[in-house]
Amino acid sequence: MYFAALLARTEDGWEASDTELDDVETLSDLSDLAREALAEAGAEDDTILVFIEQEDAWFGVVRIDGEEDPRIYVSDAAAAARSSYGEILLTDELLGKAPDGSDAAAVDELDALDLDGTEDGEPDGEEASGDEAEDTGAETVPPGPLGDSGVLADLGVPEKDLLTLDGADALSEIADALGASEVLETVR
Repeated sequence: MYFAALLARTEDGWEASDTELDDVETLSDLSDLAREALAEAGAEDDTILVFIEQEDAWFGVVRIDGEEDPRIYVSDAAAAARSSYGEILLTDELLGKAPDGSDAAAVDELDALDLDGTEDGEPDGEEASGDEAEDTGAETVPPGPLGDSGVLADLGVPEKDLLTLDGADALSEIADALGASEVLETVR
């Protein structure tokens, strides 16, 4: 079960609305949806937060300030990667992949290879073990928090506090720190 809500900061305080993410396929789609909601709230240059939660498994916060690029925090990237909504948040940039989709760390590793395919300092003739051979090329998403853990620091949720929250009641705790718990509860 998923929950998604938009919290828009206006001159009158926070306004919340629940949102459907059925037509959202990319982070850009999500950003456009959030900016439209912000414009409807009459606060185009203010802050909007997108909260996404999958029961007790993970939660994500996307912050959009005006026309700036979205800032993303995901509480458990590995859990989110198994979710269609989580995949929206786990962009190549957030995962540390190069723009062409390759792993930036893998590109760095190639620089350490000799022309014969061995790593610097590795004796010739030794082949990778079966486990190592299977691991190459496999996409993995790290477990645990990923993204901008300071995304809400200036709004009253310090980085260290955000990192300690888990999926259970995390969004309610964040909304409480923002002073928006009542408006969030109206859309739950």
